Amino acid sequence: MKSVSAILLAAGESRRMGKPNKLELDANGISLLRRTAKILLESELQEVVVVVGHEADKTKSLISGLPLKIVMNDDYQKGQMSSVHKGLESLTQESDGVMICLSDQPLLESSDINIIIEAFENRSSGSVLVPTYQGQRGNPIILAQEQRSAILNGQKNLGCRRLIEKNPELVTSFEMDNNHVVFDLDTPEDYAAFQQNSNQKSDQNKQANNK
Repeated sequence: MKSVSAILLAAGESRRMGKPNKLELDANGISLLRRTAKILLESELQEVVVVVGHEADKTKSLISGLPLKIVMNDDYQKGQMSSVHKGLESLTQESDGVMICLSDQPLLESSDINIIIEAFENRSSGSVLVPTYQGQRGNPIILAQEQRSAILNGQKNLGCRRLIEKNPELVTSFEMDNNHVVFDLDTPEDYAAFQQNSNQKSDQNKQANNK
């Protein structure tokens, strides 16, 4: 079985969402960031490193008590790739791949993470595993060890999205059976849609329990 570590990106300013920081938003009873961290810890990942930056102390408080490593990216304003680089250099365990995780995907479950890990293990080619849903690229992706080395050596600092777009020969796509990998919270409208969906599911569960 191949080993996979994870970097959880939590350093951004979430400007499109506005205030409060979207990492603080309620995701079925706990903060969005803590929920994401917990599903990663409940999966088959061997190590989870969280990269913080903007409002670092507040961000750390959201995941206090969880068995993960937290590192500070002082250069977070330079963009997401600076956090990816910081996370890659902060991993302590050798692994076959590194999963790059966003903090704003409230539908993801640990089972989704395990399916993506299994797809990475079973791929026949490619050094970047990208989950898709109905043909749309999603997250989290997994970088094989050679891509981690290339990024750390400064050979590929395009950003994950451009790395995929510029090097299609490196990519293996894996189609998921749900939309969890393509749904994220960037705007207040996204969060309103998530809340509505959560309320509908809650009502359906109540009705089922009352039958």
